[in-house]
Amino acid sequence: MGNVTITNHPLIQHKLTLLRDKNTGSKEFRALVSEIATLMCYEATRDLTLKEVEIETPVALAKTKVISGKKLAFVPILRAGLGMVDGVLALVPSARVGHIGLYRDPETLQPVEYYCKLPADIEEREVIVLDPMLATGGSAIDAISQIKKRNPKSIKFMGIIAAPEGLQALTKAHPDIDVFCAALDEKLNDHGYIVPGLGDAGDRIFGTK
Repeated sequence: MGNVTITNHPLIQHKLTLLRDKNTGSKEFRALVSEIATLMCYEATRDLTLKEVEIETPVALAKTKVISGKKLAFVPILRAGLGMVDGVLALVPSARVGHIGLYRDPETLQPVEYYCKLPADIEEREVIVLDPMLATGGSAIDAISQIKKRNPKSIKFMGIIAAPEGLQALTKAHPDIDVFCAALDEKLNDHGYIVPGLGDAGDRIFGTK
C-alpha cells in the first residue's frame, strides 16, 4: 500500500491558516497555494534516487550527488490544480506538465473527464498529480486511472486539504500510490465540500463564483 504523508511543517501550517481565511483575496490566495505547493514538493521528492559524480570546485575535485536520471512530470487536475504548477516548477523547472480536465457532476458528485493531454514520454517519467482539494476522491481516482494506462514509472498524488472520505477512497482505489497532503480535515458536507476546508479552491484561485 502507498504511504500517506500529512505534512505538518510550521511554514505550511501557517500558510494554510491564511489560505482557509474567507477574507483572503484571490491574489494572496494564489500566492499561498503556490508557496504551499513548493514546500510540499520538497517533501514529495525526498525519495528521488541520487548518483555520484565528480566535479571540480575552485579549490579541488569533489565527489558529489546529482539526481539519477529520473524525469518528473506534474499533472494538475483542471482547473484548481493549475494553482499548484508554478510552485512545483520553481523546484523542478525541467519537469514536463500534463493536464487532465475533470468536473464534478452536481447531481451525482462523480467526475466527468473532458480533457487529457500528457507528455509523450510519460512512461519514462515519475508523475505527481496535483489538486488542492481531495474531497470525495473521485477526480483523483479517475485522473490516476487515466495516467496508469500510459505506464509511467510511478505516480504520486499531492493535495493541500483532504477529507477522510476522499483519502480512504483514493487509497482503496489506488493502494500503490503515495499521497501527500497538508491537512486532513473533519468530513464532507452534503454538498461534497470539505469541512472546515476553504470553500471552492478553483473559485478562490481564479476569482470566479
